[in-house]
Amino acid sequence: MGRLSKYKNIFLVCSLLINSSSFAEIISEAAVIAAMEKQDRLSADLERDQRSKPQAVIPLLSLETGDRVLDIFAGGGYYTELLATVVGAEGEAILHNNGGFEAWGVNGLTDRFAKEREPGNIVRHTRSGINLDLEANSLDGALIVMAYHDLYVVPKRYNGEKYIPVGNTANTEYFLHQVYEALKPGSRFVIVDHSGDSAMEHEMVADLHRIKEDFVRSEIETAGFKFIESSDALRNPEDDRTMIVFDLDVQGKTDRFVFAFEKPII
Repeated sequence: MGRLSKYKNIFLVCSLLINSSSFAEIISEAAVIAAMEKQDRLSADLERDQRSKPQAVIPLLSLETGDRVLDIFAGGGYYTELLATVVGAEGEAILHNNGGFEAWGVNGLTDRFAKEREPGNIVRHTRSGINLDLEANSLDGALIVMAYHDLYVVPKRYNGEKYIPVGNTANTEYFLHQVYEALKPGSRFVIVDHSGDSAMEHEMVADLHRIKEDFVRSEIETAGFKFIESSDALRNPEDDRTMIVFDLDVQGKTDRFVFAFEKPII
């Protein structure tokens, strides 16, 4: 083989590598905004956009078109449809629920999967309790929005005088291990949740359906994840974090944190 032919072959290989990587498009804020402007979105989704600001959340997953992403305890699937739109037809968005979250989101699910609609490449994945039932290294990203705190809520029942515990918190070590194992190395796990008062007792914070930010970081990092970045897009300094999130005075406008973690490349 002549020297010129050798260099031509090297150039051809490099060109193929560059071109193949260019097919995948990074999911930017602009891409999410374009997804939000898609025709035939549900009216409830359009109403939620302003308070959820998905254009500030989804890019933290560091996804590309064609990726496979999990929406954990997705309820009615608000985020799942946006994820399906941005990853495109070659990608996949997994709408995970357990029985409770599916019942809570039933109206949204009914509307989302109505016969005349096309919500994108969404796979519904309903499992029991905190079981995720996913293959190892199968995900390019995972998201859990305002549901992580539920893993730490102690089930209680009113006995006529006060609320008493009737169960235990979820096995969070097992839950996080499942997320960690399902993600590919270098993939991200993003958490959005209601911020709790760091001065309160942990159980009291959980009763308000909130969670302490430093506690979240500690738990996720202990599970093997690396903290990458956060966003202040959903902050509300007017929320003093003392009210339950369902109180009408704060519902939909709580002080929320957004954390992005990564499964390290070992």
